[in-house]
Amino acid sequence: MVASGTDWEFREVDAERWPDLVRLFESRGARSTAGAWCGGRCRGAGAETQALAQRVQSGAPVGILGYRDGEPAAWCSVAPRPTYRDLGGAPDAAGMADSVWSVVCFFVARSSRGEGLAHRLIEAAVAHARARGASVVEAYPVDADSPSYRFMGLTSWFEAAGFRRAGTAGSRRHMMRLAL
Repeated sequence: MVASGTDWEFREVDAERWPDLVRLFESRGARSTAGAWCGGRCRGAGAETQALAQRVQSGAPVGILGYRDGEPAAWCSVAPRPTYRDLGGAPDAAGMADSVWSVVCFFVARSSRGEGLAHRLIEAAVAHARARGASVVEAYPVDADSPSYRFMGLTSWFEAAGFRRAGTAGSRRHMMRLAL
């Protein structure tokens, strides 16, 4: 178990939990979220989804699922930074690439939205990265008034979790870091 709350439990996505991730992403409202399964690694279905499935089957970290009453209801993509496409922002320090983990995207089922779950997902993602050896966790959120990339989170969520601004990643996204 990664972390738990009164009615939520957060677990790493692994081969056993892959069907839960599929079920969550095929739920009502999931496909409309930026049209993606995972904004940082996979765009839409098809070959990209197969690549994510292969990563999970190989044991590579891809993220965590939030379960409410035993049902998958939330997702946070968190993995070593080199496993993602170029996210922008500052380059990694020499020799630290694998110890820098990135929080890239979120999805919460419609039935669980509006409950402040983002903060719990960030907390669980940081705990997961720390347990897997991360020394830094990065995120690439946007300001609350941004018209796009909201699936990557809002800067206020990460500031509340202790992340600090460390630059920009494109024209709308900020790079934020938390040293562990």
